[in-house]
This record gives sequence, C-alpha cells and structure tokens, in this order.
Amino acid sequence: MKFGIIGTGIVGTALAVRLEEAGHECLGVHTRSRLSYVRFRKYLKIDHLTIEELVPAVDILFITTQDGVIRSIAEKLSENALIKSGQVWIHCSGSLPSEVLRVKESLPVCYLSLHPLQAFASVEEALTILPGTHFGIEGDKEELGEEIVKDLGGIPHHILAEKKTLYHAGAVVASNYLVVLASFAVELFAEAGIPGEEALDSLLPLMRGTLSNLEQVGIPQALTGPIARGDAQVVQGHLDYMPPELVEIYQGLGLKALELGENKKALQGLSYPQEELYFLKLLLGKSGNGDGKERE
Repeated sequence: MKFGIIGTGIVGTALAVRLEEAGHECLGVHTRSRLSYVRFRKYLKIDHLTIEELVPAVDILFITTQDGVIRSIAEKLSENALIKSGQVWIHCSGSLPSEVLRVKESLPVCYLSLHPLQAFASVEEALTILPGTHFGIEGDKEELGEEIVKDLGGIPHHILAEKKTLYHAGAVVASNYLVVLASFAVELFAEAGIPGEEALDSLLPLMRGTLSNLEQVGIPQALTGPIARGDAQVVQGHLDYMPPELVEIYQGLGLKALELGENKKALQGLSYPQEELYFLKLLLGKSGNGDGKERE
C-alpha cells in the first residue's frame, strides 16, 4: 500500500519503519515539529510534504498526532476536500473511536482506528516491541486493519466502538494503575520502616513474580494471599494498623480480590466457609448478606 503519515512522533515513526520493512511505501510525512521530523529522518529518508501534496497522493493516511488534535485535522482535511475516493484514514488513539474522523458523511473515505496496546518510551523501544504488541481495532475496514497489524508483527483484536472508552480504561488500569499500586505498597512499607527506594527495590521482584504467575496460570488462579486463602484474621490485622487514608483503597481492592477468590475456589470445586466469607465482607466494607450495601 502507498501510505502517508501526519505526525512523526514515536508511534508514527515506528509504524512507518515497520510498514516499509513489510514492503509498503511511505510517500511522505507531514508534521509541525521540526525536531520530530529530524528524528524521523534518522530512520527513513522520506520527504516532508505539505498537507495539500501528501493527502491526495496516498491510499492510506495515518494520523498519529496527539488525541486532542485528531478531530481538528479531520475537519481541515474535510473542509479542503483533501482526499481521493476510497481513501482510508487511520488514527492510533486508544480512547477515541474511529468515528471522530467522520466530519462529513458525504466524503468517499473510510475510517479506522488501530491502537497499539503498549507504552512506548522511545522510537527504538517501539521498534523492538511492536512485534508481539496487541492492537485494538475498530472502524470501517477492520479486515484491512488486521492485515496492517499483522504486517507490523502485532496481534489484532476487534473491539466495540461504542464501548471503546472502557477498553481504554482497562489499559489505564493495567498500565498506569500498576504504578499506583506500587506507590500504595511503598507507602505501607515506609510505615513499617523500609524507606522509598529500598521498598520499591524489594517489591519489584514480588511484582515480577506475580506477572509471571499471570502469564503461566491466568486469572483467577494467579491470586494468592490472605483473601485467596480466606484468612480473615490477617486482613483484620492489616486494617488495624493501616493509616486511615489508605483503608478505603485497601478495602476496594480487597472486595475485587474476594470476588476473584470465590471464582478461584469454584474452579477447584470449593467455596469459602460461610462464616469466613461473612467476616471478610464485613472487614472490606460490605454487609455479609451479599446485598452490596456498606455496613453502618
């Protein structure tokens, strides 16, 4: 395919390099940032073109800018009719649906979103980990999206456009909130006398071990610890000594852990003793009768 790119950041640059390696042809790029284009040229000697030169020349147009300007770019292209019939516009946002590109219904253009489910710190890192990266796909040309993802060495997944914000929320929880969880654990270690950097250094192997367990046995089997065992006395001890401002976070996570614990036991043909389950729910802020209401 003959493609062009608007936005030569980390994602745009890495996509261009890998697609060129797969046999596709990048006809040109456009960016407002001189620095990003200079960096792009270190990888591909592709001309910088004006919007007017680039867009009508390509079959596929990647818009790999920041999320906040994707719509305005689509509006500019639509107003100036900078298209050719049958063209496909693709953005790589995880939070915006492909429909954000559809400014005018009358345009003979198809719209697609390909989101790499990965955090790229640099172009070099992106080039290294794109093969094997999972992608969320939705839009008009999902079969084309699959082909592009496979050419990148990625793994495609079709998502519901109307629920895409929940897909993005899931990615945020898995990535950003993992850092938050580490911070939470470091705070608790600090209360026990192990300072910040030392605490993180000691926790990281434990976190890596848990990630390895997730890879090996999945959810809910990877869940371990007092809630998985049904050890309410240990949970009581945690809450007795926990700083008050952290209790609600612990309880919220604990309720989710208890749900996973019940699923894990069910897979084993087991269940929590009713008295233990009742006590755990009380400790974690729910009434013991399962009605979901917080205790008085």
